[in-house]
Amino acid sequence: MSYPFLKGHGTHNDFVVLPDHDGSVHGDLDAARVRALCDRRGGLGADGVLRVVREQDRWFMDYRNADGSIAEMCGNGIRVFALHLVQEGLADAGEPFGVDTRDGVKTVTVDGDAHEGQVTVDMGVPTVLGETEVSVGDHTWAATHVDVGNPHAVAFVDDLADAGSLLEAPAYDAAVYPHGVNVEFVVRRGEGHVAMRVHERGAGETQACGTGACAVALASMAGSGPATYRVDQPGGTVTITRDREGRVLMSGPAVIVARGTTDL
Repeated sequence: MSYPFLKGHGTHNDFVVLPDHDGSVHGDLDAARVRALCDRRGGLGADGVLRVVREQDRWFMDYRNADGSIAEMCGNGIRVFALHLVQEGLADAGEPFGVDTRDGVKTVTVDGDAHEGQVTVDMGVPTVLGETEVSVGDHTWAATHVDVGNPHAVAFVDDLADAGSLLEAPAYDAAVYPHGVNVEFVVRRGEGHVAMRVHERGAGETQACGTGACAVALASMAGSGPATYRVDQPGGTVTITRDREGRVLMSGPAVIVARGTTDL
């Protein structure tokens, strides 16, 4: 069976988008098919798959990592997801609308033209849960445990190169993260400005991570009041703002780069 797909990215964190508005085409989406779609040589190539499903009165983002595992939330993915809805006339540009995820409903707003949009996502109130450690080879760093709907360990380093190749997952405390963790390595660039690299569970090192950028900004902020951070990643830059209520807003680009059909 052939079925439609789109390819998109947010700050070069890329995804295969599978429109499945009535839930009939990909209801049996399994790990093997996700891996085939995400294969960068034998498939379409991506860090994950976004299945677009209509459930009752909301759109649901069924997100899978490149290895086929299920994830609770994807910050860059939800921006691509939202842009797809606007491009298809299923949501209105400039108007907030809800997208359901495994971490609850997120409110998104798409600004810009129909080709490439700047998307803002209300990520809710993430939680800083304390300190832990991560290691690469013989090097160990203190890390901040942050829950942004999915788990993160944020480690500040002297140089982003200290993280090494990140071809394999950094070591972490499995008692703290029984289901795996996204690990961010961070350097401070100036006031309200940091840069990061990330190893994502189920995908490896990616060019960017939206929830990771939120975790990094929170770990970088002093106090609990309003603050805004610029977060640079290999694939681009996002802006993270914490408001007076502790809610985190993520703003960054999204673009759909291709459409087609596949029988993978």
